[in-house]
Amino acid sequence: MADQEYDEMIARYAADMENMSRERLAEAADVIAKFRALAASKGVMLGAESFDYIQTTGIVAKSPGIARTLLGPIRTERDGLLPFSEIASRFPPSPHHVGCFFGSDFILMAHPCYRRGMRPVNNWAPRFIDLFWRFDGGGIEKYIALDEDRVRIDVDGPGYFEADTWYGAPFDEDIRSIKPGIVKLRPPLDLESRHVSFFFADAYCLDIKWSESDGIKSFQALETKTENIRIEVAGIHYFPARYLHAEFDLRANCFRHFDGAIQLFTEEEYFQRRDSDFNMTMKNPAHIKARSSKVFKINGPLRTEDWVEFCCHFYTANPLTFEYFSGEYPKHITEILKRIRNHA
Repeated sequence: MADQEYDEMIARYAADMENMSRERLAEAADVIAKFRALAASKGVMLGAESFDYIQTTGIVAKSPGIARTLLGPIRTERDGLLPFSEIASRFPPSPHHVGCFFGSDFILMAHPCYRRGMRPVNNWAPRFIDLFWRFDGGGIEKYIALDEDRVRIDVDGPGYFEADTWYGAPFDEDIRSIKPGIVKLRPPLDLESRHVSFFFADAYCLDIKWSESDGIKSFQALETKTENIRIEVAGIHYFPARYLHAEFDLRANCFRHFDGAIQLFTEEEYFQRRDSDFNMTMKNPAHIKARSSKVFKINGPLRTEDWVEFCCHFYTANPLTFEYFSGEYPKHITEILKRIRNHA
């Protein structure tokens, strides 16, 4: 397809989506009016520009801090996360709409970092949010970050399903036997950027560090994307990286804590960090410290197999995670790489 044809196709698609949005918003005029009155009673003033129709989500109302205002007073952790169980006691999570807490007039949603490409207009990336929503067990406490600036208001609207699958990696190593140290994984250097984008989810590298102190083995991982992936926060463009941290209790022989965050790097910070490792802060006098927002936390006894599955799905579609835990790429990635190299 020629570039001009592609551009014309994209323009037609954008126009169709805009027309659909106008139609859906017009059809929902009564729902919108009712919600505007509810929001106003809580001190949130909304105009026509405050509402969008998004195909993957539904009709959303957007305003800074609207979700927390409508949620009302709630215990907040020092890291900004909210207790899952307390939200669920007021707004029951739906087994058919993961990532959502349902109220009678609106739906609270999980943080947009869990969506494909960390973009608010996309659907949930498989399958972390699904696993987290359903995960439970004795002594487990879950904490989550919400999409604080948006709520869905068509509570009876349909869900949007995308048939896509990502698998956790097999892993049978004893955590206690893992030696402290650093690992850095990168996609094959002979791949073109378009192949890295499509088959490695735009991953530039995956940094991992294990350390041990006072009977606790600590795990850190940072997934850095290629320079093509940026997100906008408060009008500023950043390079996002997904960070994981876990603590393994050597005496109890299980994980006792697990959390994840989104780190935001400026352009200068990004290019310094991506070719470095977790020891960079000790070696580099610049001490790069990205802006970080915690997006989930689990406290309590966590089995290794559950931890591995959460890790793989937090870094969804990134074969480097699979490679770290299993020692090889997923079979379909290995076959694709072979075909690419045979045609080179």
